[in-house]
Amino acid sequence: MIEPLRSREVYRNAWMTVREDDVRHSNGHLGVYGVVDKPDYALVIPRQGNLLHLVQQYRYPAGGRFWEFPQGSWPDGRPTTDPGELARSELREETGLRAGRVTSLGRLHVAYGYASQSCHVFLAEDLEAGEPEREPTEADMRQCRVDPDGWWALIRAGEITDAASIAAFALLSRPATAPHA
Repeated sequence: MIEPLRSREVYRNAWMTVREDDVRHSNGHLGVYGVVDKPDYALVIPRQGNLLHLVQQYRYPAGGRFWEFPQGSWPDGRPTTDPGELARSELREETGLRAGRVTSLGRLHVAYGYASQSCHVFLAEDLEAGEPEREPTEADMRQCRVDPDGWWALIRAGEITDAASIAAFALLSRPATAPHA
């Protein structure tokens, strides 16, 4: 177990807080953890038959355009009280799709070595088309539909590199009776 001794905020903006924690490890060793605190987010896998809807946008920190599943958090740090509601909102915002059924597939920690943020994964089905309601920062967003072979082709081509999207696809693809360790 790691015991927190002191915490101090070193940076804050509208999307995240960075803090530095002095800690004591179970063996008595003292150390420091840098932690990025961001609100949890929802990722939604829109599926129609065997087709999956993807969105593509420019991701500034990675310096490129990539395909991924629709995902996001509430604006202005609004707490995520209902991750399913957030998933429906992100789906509508980014693709224009409305889901008749949204099913939770699980929760992921995307970078738990340095960040507190987690991702709630949902499958959206019984989809109805509509107009996207994108934020100004998503104005260049594109969307497409792919079958599983197309999904794997985009991964092989390096056009899907988002760890959360790849892990979400694994949750979608897991056997109904997954083995336990």
